[in-house]
Amino acid sequence: MIYQTSKFLCTAVLKILRRWQIQGLGNLPAKGGFLIVSNHTSYWDPLAVGCAIKPRIYYMAKAELFKIPVFRELITSFGAFPVHREKADRQAIRMALKLLKEGKVVGIFPEGTRSHSGELLQPHLGAAMLALKSQVPVVPVAVLDSKGIFRRLKLNIGKPFYIGNRQSDQTPKEIIEAGTEQIMSEISHLMQLK
Repeated sequence: MIYQTSKFLCTAVLKILRRWQIQGLGNLPAKGGFLIVSNHTSYWDPLAVGCAIKPRIYYMAKAELFKIPVFRELITSFGAFPVHREKADRQAIRMALKLLKEGKVVGIFPEGTRSHSGELLQPHLGAAMLALKSQVPVVPVAVLDSKGIFRRLKLNIGKPFYIGNRQSDQTPKEIIEAGTEQIMSEISHLMQLK
């Protein structure tokens, strides 16, 4: 109930205040779990992506956010779960894989933090690793002009793709590194579409 009400209110704010535009909704898989990967420049980003996509997105969120009592309750009600970024967080990985196996949508910002310049930062390998292990499609998203309050906020949703090839002679590490490059390349391409 809290989730649906909050999503309705956030969607209204995005439509009225931010004059929200979404392109590529038809690219979303019709069923089954998938991984949403996006650039990250402001606090609007998880709201904008979460409101644009019909199924609930279970975001991996930095563990520090869960130390703020009221905020912890809010983001937990939205389905967020903590990830410790300074190490390979096995518990967060298991949670994400479980959700994907159940046909849920998991959201990750591969950069791991907000980019203050708007340029893509050096990504972590976690998103590609999850996509390879779960064999679910990756859906790239670019959020444009999300900083501020009154600028038009735009989402470009790309076509889904898979990481890795089971017949490949690459090592898993090489597949994950190549997959990470592909993820960032797809997001970068979507950022260029105005």
